Amino acid sequence: MDSLFFAVIILDLLIITGVMGSENKRFDENYVVTWGNEHVMYTNGGRDVQLSMDQSSGAGFASKLSYGTGLFHMRIKLPSGGSAGVVTAFYLHSHTSKHDELDFEFLGNKKGKPITLQTNVYTNGQGNREQRVILWFDPTADFHNYQVLWNEHQAVFFVDDVPIRVFKNNTDVGVGYPSQAMKIEASLWNGEDWATDGGKTKIDWSLSPFKVHFQGFDIDGCPAATDHKNKNKLSNSTNQSCYSSDEFWWNAKKYRKLTHKQQEKYENVRAQYMNYDYCSDTNRYPVAPPECESNS
Repeated sequence: MDSLFFAVIILDLLIITGVMGSENKRFDENYVVTWGNEHVMYTNGGRDVQLSMDQSSGAGFASKLSYGTGLFHMRIKLPSGGSAGVVTAFYLHSHTSKHDELDFEFLGNKKGKPITLQTNVYTNGQGNREQRVILWFDPTADFHNYQVLWNEHQAVFFVDDVPIRVFKNNTDVGVGYPSQAMKIEASLWNGEDWATDGGKTKIDWSLSPFKVHFQGFDIDGCPAATDHKNKNKLSNSTNQSCYSSDEFWWNAKKYRKLTHKQQEKYENVRAQYMNYDYCSDTNRYPVAPPECESNS
């Protein structure tokens, strides 16, 4: 009986973290291609998807539904070889005139040089909150799990369950916080004007096509009912429903802040691997934005 009990507990943990079940859903159950159809290839019965980019086009896809809160994840294997100027993105986006967005952007580099992961947060159309870390592994060699936990209290970016960024709900001091229904999206595109060495290092098209692989198309999120005037904006009643801790585990009290162990990992990432933080950029922000102290 004891061994069965612990087996069930372990299984629950694996499901919550996305380790189990991440490869069981087919792409077309939850997602659709949004552009570059000819640059999308399906394998393993649609449970693995490859986006490719050459000089003619890249490609992208998005979830069929918008979501109000959740733990959103994707297993990604980045383009191998020299990928300077190539950007792989995985993000949440509201598609409104003043949009909300939670953004992973992988900035390609010359072969043998480290890949930079940039995150950004938009609230009500305001962004410019970039942070960048150097990944501590080779993201082109194998799949890794990238996650965004988003609830009423915080948005946390994870790499293989290691928190690399926290954006807390500071609306009480006038800081915007993502509150609009967002779709889950991914894309492969040409960012050579800015992505590598500030745009100095361009794409070497002789190395194309560039290929990125995705797995894990199940979604742990609150499907957002939307109002009739704005199909992407959550109604007040839907907001409250998506914030329910009884119905959605990611809204429970223990997910309102990092655990002690997560906080240690987070501080280690900031100390060892972060190479840019908008909060520390005094040229752009002589006075640090008000959210910086509580999000550090």
